Amino acid sequence: MKRKLGIVVVILFTAFSCGKDSGDIIPSIPVNFQAALSDTRINKLNSPGSAVVVSGYGIAGLLLYRDAAGQYHAYDRCSSYQPQNKCAVTIDDTGFTVTDPCSGSKFSLNDGSPVKAPASKSLRTYDAYVSNFQLFVTN
Repeated sequence: MKRKLGIVVVILFTAFSCGKDSGDIIPSIPVNFQAALSDTRINKLNSPGSAVVVSGYGIAGLLLYRDAAGQYHAYDRCSSYQPQNKCAVTIDDTGFTVTDPCSGSKFSLNDGSPVKAPASKSLRTYDAYVSNFQLFVTN
């Protein structure tokens, strides 16, 4: 009898602990951005620690960042908190974070991870690399 009760408790615990996926996922759409490093849209990236926004790619535009070590990072501007709202993050004055103006969530430019709630998921990242003085962003 105790064994059956234990099995029922485990099954119920498992069923209720597996929360329903809210579907709050930034959709994956093809991104294929290319620009010369001298392109006026991104020439600010010639200085490490700088970030720029490029419209027309991804869900809410691209957020491009060059860290202090000179590595390039690319994110979708669509906030990971309630992405169905397509709220585009904005670059903070600090140059180290971006903010979702709809929820107040903040994200690190180094890796896209959330640094202030309510967001709990990172921004969608894209591959970013330089070849022959051209910046490429793809997924």
